[in-house]
Order: sequence, then C-alpha cells, then structure tokens
Amino acid sequence: MAVHNTGQTERRTSIEKAAMVVGAIFLLVGILGFIPGVTTNYDQLSGAGHHSGALLLGIFQVSYLHNAVHVLFGIAGLAMARAIRLARIYLVAGGIIYLALWIYGLLIDHDSAANFIPLNNADNWLHLVLGVGMVALGLLFTRPNRSGPDARLR
Repeated sequence: MAVHNTGQTERRTSIEKAAMVVGAIFLLVGILGFIPGVTTNYDQLSGAGHHSGALLLGIFQVSYLHNAVHVLFGIAGLAMARAIRLARIYLVAGGIIYLALWIYGLLIDHDSAANFIPLNNADNWLHLVLGVGMVALGLLFTRPNRSGPDARLR
C-alpha cells in the first residue's frame, strides 16, 4: 500500500502491481547473472558479444552488458510501477522491445559480431514469451473496472 500526502491509503492497481513484479524479476535475474554457480562457466563471462560462454542457470547466455541491461530494466520497472500510465508504458513498450529483440535474435548469426548482447536460442524464445507476456499484461490490466483501485484507469 502507498501512503500519499493526504494521509489516505491507496491500493496499487493491477497494472502497477504487474509492472512491479516484472521489474523485480528483471532486477533479480540481472543480479543472478553476476553470481557464480547460478551462472555456469562464470569464468567465461565477458563484457559483451557472442564470445561470452557464461550461462545463467546453465541455459541463457549472458555477459556483463546483458546482466546490466536486466538490472537497469528491472529498476525502470520498479520506478515506473508507481503510476498507472508509466506502468502501462513499461509493460507494453518493454514487451515490444523484447519482441523486437526476439526477431533480431532469429535473424542474426549467433557467432557474428552482430550478436553483441549476447543471445542464444534459449534467450530468443524467452524473449518471445517475455514480449507477448508483457504486452498482454499491459493491455489486459489497462481495461478499467467499474470499482476498486483499477477504476482510476478510466
């Protein structure tokens, strides 16, 4: 619950909660990418590019840049979860970014310099799920209810 200047207590809307949860997950994933053991081949973690051999959970290829982007994306989600309009923008625009990243990952050669993030097949399909999920949350929770805290969406 958030307390405002008026002394009234106001509950977060569903879209604000969704943005907060998504942001927290991204922040956690970004931090986990820097932890040996959670990230296998940690000694192969590189700054950026396809040469990083580090794998988050032994599946998803990561680098310092990749982890930092997740941390920043998580912080943005937590910050933007404080307002309905910003939460919607975070989820929908963020989802669109991840869908674009999915397409990018499908089109590039994973062994080329264009794979600067780095991405592997597991990352690509996770980006599809994230993109669709985030856009769906942003659109689903945008629909106003007649009562309750989500009524502010009208």
